[in-house]
Amino acid sequence: MELIDCAGLVPGAWEGRGLGNQFLDEIRKADALVHIVDASGGTDSEGRICKPGEHDPLEDARFLEFEITMWLASILKRDWPKIARMAELESKDLFSMLEERLSGLTIRRSHIIEAVRRAGLNAEKPTTWSEEDFIKFVSTLRQIAKPMLIVANKIDISTAEENFERLKKADYMVVPCCAEAELALRRAADKKLIDYRPGDCNFKINKPERLNESQVKALETIREKILLKLGSTGVQEAINSAFFKLLGMITVYPVEDIEHLTDHNGRVLPDAYLVPYGTTTRQLAYLIHTDLGESFIYAVEAREKKRVGEDYTLKDRDVISIVSAKKRA
Repeated sequence: MELIDCAGLVPGAWEGRGLGNQFLDEIRKADALVHIVDASGGTDSEGRICKPGEHDPLEDARFLEFEITMWLASILKRDWPKIARMAELESKDLFSMLEERLSGLTIRRSHIIEAVRRAGLNAEKPTTWSEEDFIKFVSTLRQIAKPMLIVANKIDISTAEENFERLKKADYMVVPCCAEAELALRRAADKKLIDYRPGDCNFKINKPERLNESQVKALETIREKILLKLGSTGVQEAINSAFFKLLGMITVYPVEDIEHLTDHNGRVLPDAYLVPYGTTTRQLAYLIHTDLGESFIYAVEAREKKRVGEDYTLKDRDVISIVSAKKRA
């Protein structure tokens, strides 16, 4: 899993304004987007600090969608008339041609087919698509190929809660967040002052004598107003949501000993693999080792102790033992 920190966008980025070209080029390889907005409304569309409540973070979410849609449209627009004519008059596959044109953006054929279906367009008559149809297709494709999560940061500021609710009502997937609290907790944990792991709903103070009164007060404020109220600071939750909800990943556990759920060294559930929903046992075998995939015989699903074939579709939290002609894993 790789996180790419991108420069912020300003309106008109798709036309090259600001650092738009740099940002948009970086998201070519992204499978999902995590958009961090100032939920307090204390940062305007140009990135300038303003009074909390003066700016609407809902505008930030909508403007980013527009910028990416127009960026994708500009890439496709140059060749669209030719692609549409070839698909219709020469009976060439529209989806294959679009996939080839968009191959550098990690957009797959399945994304394109689904976008056309959702947009309600006729793939056999692309020359009849209006400009509005074309933009609708591109916008739908963006939602499918580059799904977005909104991180409502600065949730601890009084003006943020109302904006957070408005973002949710606008049908965005939103995670409330206080990055400043996460930073404070991690720094304290690095100094062994507290026991805290990212994503925890609480922490334990190890050495209160090493903390002054203001530090203790700050930690207790984080505990009461952030952790106990929201369940976490939201930072780890945002990563988890992007990976599991936006991208539909599941967790599977390959083991060697199906009875004790261990590897050959006796370690219980030694590995966790994060794979896309729909992954099969043979595909998992290849992920573990090429030899294991090539010499795959069958697999055993631990919960029901049943033998499954190479086409068995893995489920979330499956424990799997793979039997091959060379080794078992």
